[in-house]
Amino acid sequence: MERIIGKYFIETPYDLEKAAQVLAGEQSSGTFVAVPGETEELKARFAARVEKITPLESVKESAIPGAVSKSGLYHRGNIEVSWSVENFGYNLPVLVSTLQGNLYEITQFTGLKLMDIELPPSYTEHFKGPQFGIEGCRNLTGVQARPLIGTIIKPSIGMTPEQTAELVKTLAEAGIDFVKDDELLSASANSSFENRVDAIMRVINAHADKTGKKVMYAFNLSDELDSMLRRYEYIVKAGGTCAMISLNSVGLSGVKKICDQRQLAIHGHRNGWGMLNRHPLLGIEFLAYQKLWRLAGVDQIHVNGIQNKFWESDDSVVRSMEACLQPLANGTTVLPVVSSGQWGGQAFETYRRVPTTDLLYMAGGGIMAHPDGPTGGVVALQQAWKGAVDGLSLEDAAATYPEFNTSVKKFGNK
Repeated sequence: MERIIGKYFIETPYDLEKAAQVLAGEQSSGTFVAVPGETEELKARFAARVEKITPLESVKESAIPGAVSKSGLYHRGNIEVSWSVENFGYNLPVLVSTLQGNLYEITQFTGLKLMDIELPPSYTEHFKGPQFGIEGCRNLTGVQARPLIGTIIKPSIGMTPEQTAELVKTLAEAGIDFVKDDELLSASANSSFENRVDAIMRVINAHADKTGKKVMYAFNLSDELDSMLRRYEYIVKAGGTCAMISLNSVGLSGVKKICDQRQLAIHGHRNGWGMLNRHPLLGIEFLAYQKLWRLAGVDQIHVNGIQNKFWESDDSVVRSMEACLQPLANGTTVLPVVSSGQWGGQAFETYRRVPTTDLLYMAGGGIMAHPDGPTGGVVALQQAWKGAVDGLSLEDAAATYPEFNTSVKKFGNK
């Protein structure tokens, strides 16, 4: 029977082999004590297996609370544990419960992080994955051979539908490819979901009729499931092409149900990501995280950005971008969304580290706070990416493009 492999970075005061066996037992057929029903036949079929152990360094202080080391040392290593697909079938919530679940609470571990997941062919055959992905999002926006340039509505909350639509009109006329609601807004006292969709889509549809270019707007439909399905249909009927979901807030089952509708590109926002990943020995690494959401069907997913405003290192961002661009066995891709304190200046290092234009490059303040207004901000980002792809340095691009030069003067020392 096919097996799924979980790859973990662990720390333990015990022998690595002993700790790994505890993980395998607790997350499959075993418990803290032998029970009569755990027969050899049952274990042969359903027990998890420790496949590989790679010892690393030992340290004198534990990463997180747990059992106290009698020797004064805590041992770190990489381990691989596998489970038969028979244990959970094609059930993503139970898969996650198996791969993560209670194991973070096991006292034998003073550090544990799920680093990657190896999926068997049947999993990527069963789950359809993204309906649109990179190619589909390019087709929906009409953007080829360069990054999609996008922005976030700012202020994040408080604007009326009419005010938001007026800003979208300005952005559309400036040549923006993508706009999204902030994750803090789905429906507020002065901006109901339906009124916002109506106002924005009037602008987007009118612009498309006039120019042939249809801006992709990601309406944040995050809510309870029945409401999300109603909102999804409302977007479709209004002529929209995209919806946004706060992945960690809605959860796998809700996200998959929305993705299964297969009519809109789904923009996966990972707000709350730091809670899952920020500690080096607790949580889940993006390489594993993004595979779960790709199975659920998201088309776009946030990866932070180079020289971002948050804690994440550039190396981590690069690994995340590369993970999105790596097709699953069924050939599906997911569009990496580069964001967080971005302006045109980071385009050069981003392209140097990951030489691709298959991304959605998002700037909020980097567009909205441009001295020439949102129009200047959009043009400056387009110029920056053209310069980066053409091999110009930041300084050469600033000397070549006036709007980007203004960006450098505004944002260059931040």
